[in-house]
Amino acid sequence: MTFLTIGHRGVMGVEPENTLRSFVRAEESGMDAIELDLHLSKDGALAVMHDADVDRTTDGHGPIAEKTLAELRQLDAGGGERVPVFEEVLDAVKSPIQAEIKDVAAARALAEVMHRRDLVPRVEVSSFHDEAIAEISALVPGVRTVLIASRWGADIVERAKTVGAHCLALNIRRLTLETVERAHAEGLRVIGWVVNTQDHLRLVRALELDGATTDFPEIRRTGRFTA
Repeated sequence: MTFLTIGHRGVMGVEPENTLRSFVRAEESGMDAIELDLHLSKDGALAVMHDADVDRTTDGHGPIAEKTLAELRQLDAGGGERVPVFEEVLDAVKSPIQAEIKDVAAARALAEVMHRRDLVPRVEVSSFHDEAIAEISALVPGVRTVLIASRWGADIVERAKTVGAHCLALNIRRLTLETVERAHAEGLRVIGWVVNTQDHLRLVRALELDGATTDFPEIRRTGRFTA
């Protein structure tokens, strides 16, 4: 299978994260896929934002879940960009999408969009939450799923199999060859995140990973020669 370079929240190292500008830049940079994050707004919109609160990435304050989409639209998400909703991203770029469910409640809303727009071939769904992976798999037959972990135990491969995940996305700083080999033996792909340096790329090659999530466009270019 081809090695994949995935743009983290677009290319958040050079553009405001999780904005249309960042996603377009990722596509223009040739990223194989684009990763984004999903939360539900107060009125049920699939807002594209990483944190549960708007404080870090906008000029606003408070939880996303306590704001309507109209209220989110009033915020500056960086450089004049607005908080997008999932379907706007689908329309703005043609690249494959890796949609991360940050809020488990977003799984049902995501499933509705995936059915309505026939997104199984284009959208892979990821989450740190085992229950979110299990739910989206039940709601959208055939969906490709990714279980994410920053810290994990010896059961990480079994956890992925239990919820029907097809891939693991694991913290590159804690990833070992033993874990990769166990995953591959069970037919699971393994992606390393976040891969932002040449040292990280050398580790990607040593671990024989299937892909890397990165903040920077140049990692795709140099990664073709080192991974």
